[in-house]
Parts: sequence; structure tokens; C-alpha cells
Amino acid sequence: MTKTIDLISPIDGSVYLTREVLSREAAVDAAARARRAQEKWARVPLEERIRLVLKANDIVGQTTDRMALELAHQMGRPIRYGGEFGGFSERVTYMASIAEESLKPEVVEDSDTFLRMIKREAQGVVMVIAPWNYPYMTAINTIAPALMAGNAVILKHAAQTLQVGERLAEAFHEAGVPKDVMQNLVLDHDTAAALIEGRHVNFVNFTGSVNGGKAMERAAAGTFVPVSTELGGKDPGYVRADADLDRAVDVLMDGAMFNAGQCCCGIERIYVAESLYDAFVEKAVAWASAQTLGNPLDPETTLGPMANVRFAVEARAQVEEALADGATQHVATMPADDGAAYMTPQVLTGVTHDMRVMRDETFGPVVGIMPVDDDQTAIRLMNDCAYGLTASIWTQDADAAERIGDRLETGTVFMNRCDYLDPALCWTGCKDTGRGQGLSKLAYQALTRPKSYHLRKN
Repeated sequence: MTKTIDLISPIDGSVYLTREVLSREAAVDAAARARRAQEKWARVPLEERIRLVLKANDIVGQTTDRMALELAHQMGRPIRYGGEFGGFSERVTYMASIAEESLKPEVVEDSDTFLRMIKREAQGVVMVIAPWNYPYMTAINTIAPALMAGNAVILKHAAQTLQVGERLAEAFHEAGVPKDVMQNLVLDHDTAAALIEGRHVNFVNFTGSVNGGKAMERAAAGTFVPVSTELGGKDPGYVRADADLDRAVDVLMDGAMFNAGQCCCGIERIYVAESLYDAFVEKAVAWASAQTLGNPLDPETTLGPMANVRFAVEARAQVEEALADGATQHVATMPADDGAAYMTPQVLTGVTHDMRVMRDETFGPVVGIMPVDDDQTAIRLMNDCAYGLTASIWTQDADAAERIGDRLETGTVFMNRCDYLDPALCWTGCKDTGRGQGLSKLAYQALTRPKSYHLRKN
């Protein structure tokens, strides 16, 4: 019997689409075709590979209205935000601009006697396992540089955003990338693991949960297949006494609530200098209370449903546990809150690090706010977490921000901004966030292997 996956729309709980799951045998065959196609693709001149990837980017950009509508149906983001093409294109075009420089040989010596150099050779077949929360942008982080570096790509998208994988494959194929070089496969977890265990792929990029990342590493154990992971976060913001209060509130609260809080680098906890604490909380509550929770197909909606009821269950549980332990919630339940996927954005005070809401990933429209008396206390609390993806510091003193950042256990340090991915900088993390190297020139190093040449001329 053929196995299928139903994509349940968070808008109303209906089945948005159904897709057949590829059998293990068919998946192995697809990987074999990718391997054969990659050998030819790697011989295509770099400038041509770059051109085709940029053409695919342009094709995606012609469908932004469709993208926004389909994302609303699949994972609940309001159509007013227009999809993801801005960040998608920024990443593609930047990675294209540095591809030649990043992939060129490093010549150590070119004399009458020797040519010594290090070349970068494609890994082979790169498997991209992409999440649903930013389904275009997270996938393209690896797909674009992988293809430009000469790899074939097998994309397994999340069950919640299956249509995104299809749209990406369509765009690359229309641009001229061979179908076996860029494949979108609908796989169950066991088959995905089997491709890794059987060494049918050469590199794995996984974005998702900690348990999912552990499963990838178990599948790769003993195979020597590299696994790059980005497993989420519990990202903090720290507002120092010299911060621009209004700007800090506006940007941090947007970082906490955008996409219904379903962002691995979203703000989930905020520490505020005591002198600003009361004012910050008052403004943060007003900001959250002004949001319009509702159907993402309505242009007036600023906050849509969470992507799946089960995700909302965890966020609500963390809030209820915190309230039971003495925390205070400040935002009145909104009319559209159905106790399921549609969840009121919530601001909590009276929170402590004994509460899960301040230490475990919530991945929902909830933020806890605590007062701190100095930088040392803020650093200690910001580091008191199993994750380490980004941290945001709000101050007028760049030197202080850098000093604080040097002591934070995190992958990226922001000053006066948050919830952003700069394609020129390495997207990476530490602790339970995993240890990937996405974007920047370091992505090309991860997606290729060094090959040394020591050539004696006479």
C-alpha cells in the first residue's frame, strides 16, 4: 500500500494537499541518478552554474503573490508580509557574488620547479532537509551554494511545507538545472535515514529540532558522511540602560512575535536594565496587544495561527507552567484565540530561570522579560540555556557590545537589531543549536572538500 502525507492547513485544519511518499528503492535510485548527474554538472563551468542559479532566483521572484498565498495555507503566515523573496534573493545573489573568489584554488607556489595549490572539490550529492518555518529561505541557504559549487542536491522538505519543495524544484528546472541535479523528494524519516546510512549521499544539511539532529547524526554514525545542523534557539535580547528604548521595544517585540514566534533566531527572552524595565514592559505589552490575530488570508491580520496545533500545545503549556509558578501574563486573550493553533501573543513578567519558558525553546508568540542590575548578570542569564544561535544587545556603546558578545555562548552577536540573517556572515551556532556553517565564504568550504596538488615541473 502506498504511503501518503497529508499537509494540514493551520487556517482551518483542513487537508491542503496530499503527496505520496517515495519508497526506499525509488529513493535509492533517485540518489544514484543524482550521483551520476553530479559528475557531469561539476564539469559545467562555474560561471554557467552561477548563471543558472541566478536565473532560478529570478523565476521565483515572478511568483511572489502565489508564494505568499501558499505559505499562508501551509504554515499560517499572513499574506500581508508577501512571502520570503526578499531574504531569499538577498542570499542567492550574495552567494553568487562570492562564488568565484570562494572556490578558486589557493596557490601556495607557482615557480619553475613546483606548482603547489589547494583546490575545492564538490562534496557530491548534498541532502538538504529543510524546515517549515521559513521554508524558502532556510532551504536556499544550502541549495544555492551547493549547486554553484558543483554538487547535486536532494531536497527533503518538511511535511508542513511540501509544496515549497515542489516550487523550488520547478524554478531550478525551468532555469535549466538538470532534473537529476536538483531533486525534490517526498520521504519519510526512515527512508531519509536510509539514504544517509547507506552512503547514498555525501553531505547532509539539517535544520530542525534537537531530536531530529540527533537522528541525523545517528544515521551518519560510522559512515563519515558530514552532517551540518542548525537546531533552533532560545535567543536572548539585552537592553542596557543607554539603549534607545522605543526602538528596542519595537524591534525586539517584532523579533519575538513575527511568524507567530516560529523562528529559530527569534527573541524568546529579554533582559532589561532596571532603570528601563517598567517602561519597557509597558511599551512591550502595548505592542503585543496591538497585534491583530486572525486568518492569514485577511490583509488586516498581523499575526496568523501557529503552523500546527501540536506546536501551540507546547507554547501554551510553557505559559501555563510559568503562571502556576508565579509569573504574570499581560495580554488579554484575543477574540480569534481558539485555544488551538490561533494563540494570543503573550508577554510574561515575574519569570525566572527555574521556568521552562525562560530556558526551553518555546517557538511560539511568547516572550518573558526580566530586570537585570548589570552586564555581568545579563551575561550569566543569557548563557543559562542549552542553545546558542544569536544574541541581541541594545546599547549606544559598540565597544561594550563587543566585550559582552565575546563572553556570550552564541553563534551571532547583534547590536541594535535581531532576528536577521546576514549572508556575508557565517550562520552557525553552538551547544544544542548544532554546528553548521551556512552562508558566507565558509559555506563553500563546508560544501566542498580540499584537494591538494603538489606538482614538480622538473
